[in-house]
Amino acid sequence: MNNSAVTPNMLPWSSFYDSEVPLSMHYPKLPIFELFHKSVRDHADKTALVFFGKSITYEELGRQVNSMVNGLKNSGIQPGDRVALLLPNCPQYVISYYSILMLGATVVPLNPLNTEKELLYIVRDSSIRAAISLDLLAGKLETVRDRCRENGEYHLLEYTFYTSLKDFLPLPLNILYPLKQKLDPNAKKRLAGARQLKELLAVKAETHTPPEIDVHKDMAVIIYTGGTTGKPKGVMLSHYALVVNASHCKTWVHMSSADSLLAVLPLFHGFGMSVCMNATMLSGAQAILLPRYNEEELLKAIHRFSPTLFAGVPTMYIGLINHRQLGRYNLSSLNGCFVGAAPLAPEVKRQFEILTGSQLMEGYGLTEAVTAKTVNPFKGVNKTGSIGIPMSDTIMRVVDMETGKKELPPGEIGEIILKSPDIMLGYYNKPEETAAAIRDGWLYTGDMGYMDEDGYFFIVDRKKDMIITGGFNVYPREVEDVLFQHPAVQEACVIGIADDYRGEAVKAFIVLKEEKNAEADEITNFCREHLVPYKVPRHVEFCQALPKTAIGKVLKKALREQEENV
Repeated sequence: MNNSAVTPNMLPWSSFYDSEVPLSMHYPKLPIFELFHKSVRDHADKTALVFFGKSITYEELGRQVNSMVNGLKNSGIQPGDRVALLLPNCPQYVISYYSILMLGATVVPLNPLNTEKELLYIVRDSSIRAAISLDLLAGKLETVRDRCRENGEYHLLEYTFYTSLKDFLPLPLNILYPLKQKLDPNAKKRLAGARQLKELLAVKAETHTPPEIDVHKDMAVIIYTGGTTGKPKGVMLSHYALVVNASHCKTWVHMSSADSLLAVLPLFHGFGMSVCMNATMLSGAQAILLPRYNEEELLKAIHRFSPTLFAGVPTMYIGLINHRQLGRYNLSSLNGCFVGAAPLAPEVKRQFEILTGSQLMEGYGLTEAVTAKTVNPFKGVNKTGSIGIPMSDTIMRVVDMETGKKELPPGEIGEIILKSPDIMLGYYNKPEETAAAIRDGWLYTGDMGYMDEDGYFFIVDRKKDMIITGGFNVYPREVEDVLFQHPAVQEACVIGIADDYRGEAVKAFIVLKEEKNAEADEITNFCREHLVPYKVPRHVEFCQALPKTAIGKVLKKALREQEENV
């Protein structure tokens, strides 16, 4: 099925679109940095970024991008080079991102928390020539660089540039910052004589003529998947994919230059990159940058800066609704909040909307299609428990898990597949994995779910997470949703563990709310009231915290490995 051949009566969800959201859109055939510079021209005097109270206008941001493009070019970075960003959310990230793309190079966003081993793998896998990093990480990054030199790989990490968060902090925070964040001896030693990012920003902001770019074929970004299942894969995203997805995100919530979005989601993740940075910059809106997630800092930022929009993952919303001093903060500025990247328990959604009065729009996306592909309407019917309806020019189906070809009717569970103009070019240097993921133009997501009669989609779980116990299928999300309804439960995660009799048994890991108590029997008895017997956890383990990725997804793989090593 070609997207261009789709008519509204073929799509059951089309009647649920907000009136401002078209079923099909026109996307500029321009690289994303051209659209960024359009915002610079159109909104020159408006604030583009806010960082701990310091404001940067679009005009200032555009000038810094132009300076850095020339600085990178003068340093030897060329079109086609891979440049890694090892930075938290800060102005330097935004400036570096658009500068690298404008130069015709490829951005490789990296998680600052990656280990040396993980960094070395990605540096080698994607042939990273240069890296822009936070100074605190100099010891780690330069050690990786040494490893490459020792192996004769002089083309890798040929250039490294460092920056400090204090470089963009307002007074007096820029003076106090070094007292709080001290460099470890190794990082301090490795920084001696290293090149600083501010050198590039000091270069004259002359007009740069970008190289010719094929927006459909040329790589703009390589984002590495989280690596929760084996080694991470590099997802290749074109310039066009970035434009399409950012257009979807800003159109869905009618984002304009009057909006401001609180960006605490890591910009190195597809969700943060597209929703918090690209969509915001293309709208002429304001991005309020927080370098890390902390409930207290997040609440203070909402109270102080009054953002209209927020995007987060379920663990962030769980933390907010359970914060003991939530009542001290005014959250009334929020109009719309995205939630995605992991399943959201209905009870969490209900409590957040009651507490804040804002619309919480659960959605679904994956790095292989940049980020969001379905979302509940901003103004229309919002179905609790549903990931919503497909965005413009996106077609989704549910197919049988045996052949992957038979389309299933509403209500039947199968694998979700999709077509959209922002699907990845493929996995970098992995043709077999690419062929398995993209078949006849359809992206096979690996997520199991169903569509209802209205065209709203529901995720039941990942194929790999399904538990088969005594011949019955158990979807962990269903059990987790019940656990979240228990008054003492703050977080819950369910996995299958080996069982000699049943094959697998259901086990629940639970984090209790502060000053709340519960026994395992109480939890299982509560589940029996809401679930058929084979879905009730046979094992319950209480823990202080659940292992999570940098974006806040619970690492079920880590819990499985923990069980295997017991």
